[in-house]
Amino acid sequence: MASGGKSNEEIDYKSRIWVLDQKLDQPIDAEAKKLRNKYEDKLAFQSLGVVYGDLGTSPLYVFYNTFPDGIEDPEDLIGALSLIIYSLTLIPLLKYVLIVCRANDNGQGGTFALYSLLCQHAKVKTIPDQDNTDEQLTTYSRSTFHEQSFAAKTKRWLEEHAFRKNALLVLVLVGSSMVIGDGILTPAISVLSAVQGIKLDHPNMNSDVVVLVAVVILVGLFCMQHHGVDRVSWLFAPIVLLWFLLIGGIGLFNIWKYDTGVLKAFSPIYIYRYFRRGGRDSWLSLGGIMLSITGTEALFADLSHFPVPSIQIAFTTVVFPCLLFAYSGQAAYLMKNTNHVVDAFYSSIPDIIYWPVLLVATAAAVVASQATICATFSLIKQALALGCFPRVRIVHTSKRFLSHIYLPDINWILMILCVGVTAGFKNQSQIGNASGTAVVIVMLVTTLLMILVMLLIWRCHWIIVLIFTGLSLVVEVTYFSSVLCKVNQGGWVPLVIAFAFFIIMYVWHYGTKKRYEFEVHSKVSMAWILGLGPSLGLVRVPGIGLVYTELARGVPHMAIKTSIRDEDFEKKLFDGLYTFVRLESMMDGCSDSDDYSIYGQETEQPSDVLLNHTGNTMPLNVDATISSGDSIISVNGHLQNNTATASSGLLSSPAEVNELEFLSVCRDAGVVHILGNTEVLARRDSKFCKKIAIDYIYAFLRKICTQNSAALNVPHESLLNVGQIIHV
Repeated sequence: MASGGKSNEEIDYKSRIWVLDQKLDQPIDAEAKKLRNKYEDKLAFQSLGVVYGDLGTSPLYVFYNTFPDGIEDPEDLIGALSLIIYSLTLIPLLKYVLIVCRANDNGQGGTFALYSLLCQHAKVKTIPDQDNTDEQLTTYSRSTFHEQSFAAKTKRWLEEHAFRKNALLVLVLVGSSMVIGDGILTPAISVLSAVQGIKLDHPNMNSDVVVLVAVVILVGLFCMQHHGVDRVSWLFAPIVLLWFLLIGGIGLFNIWKYDTGVLKAFSPIYIYRYFRRGGRDSWLSLGGIMLSITGTEALFADLSHFPVPSIQIAFTTVVFPCLLFAYSGQAAYLMKNTNHVVDAFYSSIPDIIYWPVLLVATAAAVVASQATICATFSLIKQALALGCFPRVRIVHTSKRFLSHIYLPDINWILMILCVGVTAGFKNQSQIGNASGTAVVIVMLVTTLLMILVMLLIWRCHWIIVLIFTGLSLVVEVTYFSSVLCKVNQGGWVPLVIAFAFFIIMYVWHYGTKKRYEFEVHSKVSMAWILGLGPSLGLVRVPGIGLVYTELARGVPHMAIKTSIRDEDFEKKLFDGLYTFVRLESMMDGCSDSDDYSIYGQETEQPSDVLLNHTGNTMPLNVDATISSGDSIISVNGHLQNNTATASSGLLSSPAEVNELEFLSVCRDAGVVHILGNTEVLARRDSKFCKKIAIDYIYAFLRKICTQNSAALNVPHESLLNVGQIIHV
């Protein structure tokens, strides 16, 4: 499967599984199935350390937040447990793991991934920076609908007015802002709830000591993020697996020891009785029950790290059953000890294993924080790609996994805000109210976006869409109505945090959009530029000039497109140009010759072109090689197999020699990187809000974000900044 020098361990597991799944026209043999299952199982284990920590630590605080004033009737425990069981079944299992995770954008998850999918299947993007050639890509679709179909009507309705496109963008930004808010609140409540067990064994301990311990743990967690998801997941996965086995085992023990009658909570009739008996108090308690499904949105946002089958295997075989046992066991314990609801989890632990479980709980709480931190990193990376977030430094922490990233600036901002929330509230109940508000809003946004995905992309029958929408909204709107009543009890925190990030993303996107519109309006064609040369007395000097632009076509005023640039970018660029010239010459001169058929058994290649088994060319910068059969050859040691050195190279045509000499001369003369330094200002007659957004907020974000030359790693001695001012 892997060719030559690269070992199996050096290949991206996710990419390999994807390739195996995509070759639908070829039967998958037993070896391929075995390999796929092996990597899926490995990644399922690894996903425990990144994806499921948040969802898995909810038993630490759910019952306390559900009954903050104590349990008046033990039967209320059965109703609350029934709500937890069916919430876990409907939202994480059915909605996210089995349905929403399938709506990924080439492996990327989260609200921005859903938005990107919609942009590929409908013209709803507010910045029209897609070229017509983009539609030739497999990820884009412009397939036609039946004019009278509901999907076609929905598509036209979205595309007709700019207001609806902006409304869709606002919806996405609201959901994304709430995910970032949850990334701040989840570490706070998880770690604080875990270390509360210390106070249970030492009742006289000051609460400030518990908060201090939580802060120290949080700081340590954020300081280790630079090691990357790959290392962290291998470290955390055994901890989370042990945690799930412990809470599941303790739950089964408590069911057997205290009250097997709690298993009747699997009947939904007890949900009805719970609301009929408690009325408004039962409805308000939904804010606490809601915490049993926190971490679900992080599960979807973390999808970029692991393939969907691995996520599904881990949830259905480990996470879901262990959570059901854990909540049922706590309910059984509380049926006999209703006065222990404040510390329900730690009180229900058998004394003989109390301290080991406390240590594992603290470690698991740290892992829970990892899930939302990784989700925040992935989301901001997607926002950058869509022009919705200021440029920040992105560090790739793995040579195998492109999606494993670390954002230093965002990491420290999250740490400061998280420590501030922990030290400021000192109360897991208020932090729980805040977290519940953020999570339920994200879920509502995901449901609304999924309706469009099911209609426009999956083309589901409207009845299926209606069933999905009805089941999701019944649960989520009910929870949302409950958490709204707790805004003044801590629920305002995510709203404030989300509002701040929403303003940042929307203003940045607005400024980027206006700048792009200016570039489109002022661009000229290359033919027009070349036509001006003789009349203006322009002289062509030797060298290479690289102009960075957002535009797909035309010559712009100076602009820049955000990307990741390798240190040997110039070398790779010239290698690619040399390859193109030689390949073009070979194809023009020998297209009809059997001697140079690219499908021949022994085909001589130009000195830096290599054919793989699909017939595609691969640039190399070495001697001439021979590709025989399906072998893939690399003289640089990247891919090694059967190799042979050609006894004689191809004879170059005069035109090819001239072009190559011209490129060499230009390269020797030097390379200039031309970057735009555009200042965007509001017009004098602009409204007050627009002036504030452009002249102050956008200008401030431009100053503090990573500079173009730094982001692209452009050598300072080869940099030419071209400044300009535009008024919007």
